[in-house]
Amino acid sequence: MKQELKKNIDSLMAQGATYVDARWYPTEESNSLMMWNGNLKDLSASSQSGVGVRVLYHGAWGFSAASSLEDTAAIFGKALDNARTAAERVDFPVRLAEKDAVRASFSSPNLIDPFTVPLTDKLEFLRMMDAKLNQPGVAQRVAALDFVKRQIVFLDSEGSEIEKTIIDVFPSFQVMGVDKDGEVQARKYKSARLGNTRGWESLDPEYFSATAERLVRELNQLLVAENCPKDERSVILLPGIMFLQTHETIGHPLELDRILGYELAFAGGSFVRLEDFGSLRYGSEKLTVRADATLENSPGSFGFDDDGVPAQNNLLIDKGILVGAISGRQMVEEANARAHRQIFSGSSGANRATAFYRVPIERMTNINVDPGTDGDLNDIVRGTERGVILDGEKSWSIGSNREQFHFATDIGWLVEDGEIKGVLKNTTYKGDTLKFYNSLSAVGDERTWEVMYVDNCGKGQPNQIMQLGHGVPVCRFDHVTVGE
Repeated sequence: MKQELKKNIDSLMAQGATYVDARWYPTEESNSLMMWNGNLKDLSASSQSGVGVRVLYHGAWGFSAASSLEDTAAIFGKALDNARTAAERVDFPVRLAEKDAVRASFSSPNLIDPFTVPLTDKLEFLRMMDAKLNQPGVAQRVAALDFVKRQIVFLDSEGSEIEKTIIDVFPSFQVMGVDKDGEVQARKYKSARLGNTRGWESLDPEYFSATAERLVRELNQLLVAENCPKDERSVILLPGIMFLQTHETIGHPLELDRILGYELAFAGGSFVRLEDFGSLRYGSEKLTVRADATLENSPGSFGFDDDGVPAQNNLLIDKGILVGAISGRQMVEEANARAHRQIFSGSSGANRATAFYRVPIERMTNINVDPGTDGDLNDIVRGTERGVILDGEKSWSIGSNREQFHFATDIGWLVEDGEIKGVLKNTTYKGDTLKFYNSLSAVGDERTWEVMYVDNCGKGQPNQIMQLGHGVPVCRFDHVTVGE
């Protein structure tokens, strides 16, 4: 098949194309299990395969994809036809940043492929977790497992040949109960990783048993808790909500296609302008953020993006100053041209598609906040006069250009004079993005840093659901409105 794809790439180049690539998925598999109150409510498995082809012709893209590989020449021909049609209407001719030809392979780290694990073992793990969650105070409980495996072969007209095998495991758990006021409260687990594996062995029974006990304990505290006060306080964000804060108000606004106005779906574009790079104070000096696609234990690490560019660790915000963006080969060239200066020296290796039948677009890799030097959670609490600790994403609302936000969390803890005074329910906080990050006053050290998984990041039209991660520490922000 690779030889067949190469032959068709050469054929399109001979017909006047300036660039061609093909992404062949020999197989993509998914497996989902969900248990609700001890009953197996979902058990599904699916697989797909096919090839997607991009062609650049006279400054315009053409794309075509098919699951049947009986006539690959037709797939390539359709992509060229689409590019020729688009070239008649192109406003800003596409140029691609330079890259080296790569011949390489990548496999996500794992010891046990979950697709080789018997169904009985998967069900036994869910039953174990369900039993741990089935405790007094819990009215509803959910335990779920999702597995993904992709094999991808990338070839392009510049000589790149890349083979990838990507495996990821996504566990999730939730407990719900009715509080003293008749309201439903919930506590949930979002995938977190501290090791360096992405296989079946990441489902460590001891770790998840302790996690279940913690979820039940915190739910029962919520059922008798007081409401979050309406106030202005310091907020101490644990990784279970700091990951979402980072995702929505740093990750998405720094996708370069949003900044250029191409991506306006799912909470609009971005408040960031091209002239902001190198000068905008995004946050306090304690804020350093990077897009690190080299992090071993996260689904935001993929070896090479769908432009054939190697995964990178790119600085986005350096001690509060905006210095980089999430980008692919096309958008960096357009950004430099529109800005009349070289902002970007090349692609950051972040152009990805969710399937062979989707066009690659700028997507977050692992958007991580560097750990700081302000100690652990206890140290940060001791230095906080009036605050709330927050954890667990519950709901979120984002401004049309990510310039403001309002988040609700699963749970909170009141902090007074450096001590935790009790659990709070119905916790919320809001702010203006730049003002909020400039109020960052404490960043926890490496002991507080966790990698949180996101398995449902939506972007694009048609929508593409992508998986990634966020490595984040405990962070404190001052003068924040809470409880409204």
